[in-house]
Amino acid sequence: MPRREMHACLIVWVGMTGIHIFIQGRPRLINWMNALSTKALELGEKLLPAFNTPTGIPRGVINLGSWGWASAGSSILAEFGTLHLEFLHLTELSGNPVFAEKVLNIRKVLKRVEKPQGLYPNFLSPVTGNWVQHHVSIGGLGDSFYEYLIKSWLMSDKKDSEAKKMYDDALEAIEKHLVKKSAGGLTYIAEWRGGILDHKMGHLACFSGGMIALGAEHGGEERKQHYMDLAAEITNTCHESYARSDTKLGPEAFRFDAGTEAMATRLSERYYILRPEVVESYVYMWRLTHDVKYRQWGWEVVKALEKHCRVEAGFSGIRDVYTTVPTHDNMQQSFFLAETLKYLYLLFCEDDVLSLDDWVFNTEAHPLPVNHSNFKAKASVQ
Repeated sequence: MPRREMHACLIVWVGMTGIHIFIQGRPRLINWMNALSTKALELGEKLLPAFNTPTGIPRGVINLGSWGWASAGSSILAEFGTLHLEFLHLTELSGNPVFAEKVLNIRKVLKRVEKPQGLYPNFLSPVTGNWVQHHVSIGGLGDSFYEYLIKSWLMSDKKDSEAKKMYDDALEAIEKHLVKKSAGGLTYIAEWRGGILDHKMGHLACFSGGMIALGAEHGGEERKQHYMDLAAEITNTCHESYARSDTKLGPEAFRFDAGTEAMATRLSERYYILRPEVVESYVYMWRLTHDVKYRQWGWEVVKALEKHCRVEAGFSGIRDVYTTVPTHDNMQQSFFLAETLKYLYLLFCEDDVLSLDDWVFNTEAHPLPVNHSNFKAKASVQ
């Protein structure tokens, strides 16, 4: 490849005033926003039939070709609860209230249904509006529902008080029933199965340190300090799950039982598939505290990825984090580019690169603008 092409840079930045494309450092503004908005709205409209259920809770999977249901079971909390940011933004873009109405109805159903111990189980029937089983997890199946409550409030420029109240109540129940401290002093969030605690924390749940810190930033002084401390403790526990492995990368899940702390005890939980959640929490903790250890921890991840996951064609997951010669799974998950590398980049950027005052990241780390009354997206890069 010619040297000049090796140095070519292509960055696509979607802003409120259009799409800015930078090629070899020279900005070219192409007003594609209308075309992209049209496509986004088209997709949103194609998803609307999923909400045609007795409760308005959407089905998890539909066939876009036939409008038929491709899945007929329960709806999953992290799926139907992770629509607020995108659908509220579609209403903002189009002026069509139907998108906002659909997700606000989801809130209505969730506020009405009885919640065991104030907790939200992971499976809900879209037909009856009742919980299907009482399994509560802040990791897989539940995670981003909670994230979207606090972020909906932030994206609304702190006007969506209903979302904030639901988040505060949920976090209070989580802290009361699921947050535990190990014998070794590590704070973790257990899973709850019909009243019985499973002292396990999944890698997916490690986003919660950043979420709690983000929510704490906007509370009263005493509450802020309490939740910042909790966020730091959880983030530290997730870091320990990395530090205690031979590769310095964390397992899919780690446990706190039978004398084990922050380590996987089952072969099926020892793998790492380039997940971003731990680094995500490092970013929020760095932005909100500027404690240099979060950048140091992030750099440890960079070195571990280079050493154990880099392959000829990119990066691969590994099958066992507790061996110094790991086996690759030969897959580079899409979230590695969308999230893991993006969060690592943001960890070492200045705070004004996608400032938390102006942008909210959805669950896949795509930035959406905060709806400031006088806010215009800074779509150009100097």
